[in-house]
Amino acid sequence: MTVHYTQTVVILRAPFVVDRYGNATSERDWSSATRTTVRRVSVQPEQSTEDDGDRPAVTSGLRLITRRGVDIDLIPGDRVVAMGRLLDTDGDVARWVVGGRHHHSEARLKEVNG
Repeated sequence: MTVHYTQTVVILRAPFVVDRYGNATSERDWSSATRTTVRRVSVQPEQSTEDDGDRPAVTSGLRLITRRGVDIDLIPGDRVVAMGRLLDTDGDVARWVVGGRHHHSEARLKEVNG
């Protein structure tokens, strides 16, 4: 399968909310998020799951892949807008190294509905 790098995504990075004592909390202020546009990536579908318990939900997984030799500034906790969907970064970003050099980056993204 050939991966075509024709998609554009936007990375959202929000600062942590500061409490009244000046301490950073674990909550993010998404209204103050910075936006970084990243072009020429590939976003591919991955695994999806359904939970039909007390609160039905569908979790959709996607994988963001960069071109050879390209890294992106994406970290856990960031969000990504891709294909009109708001996705959460799911875990660490994989930065593949071949022959001692960065080859490409991959990130798992997820969206939970329900």
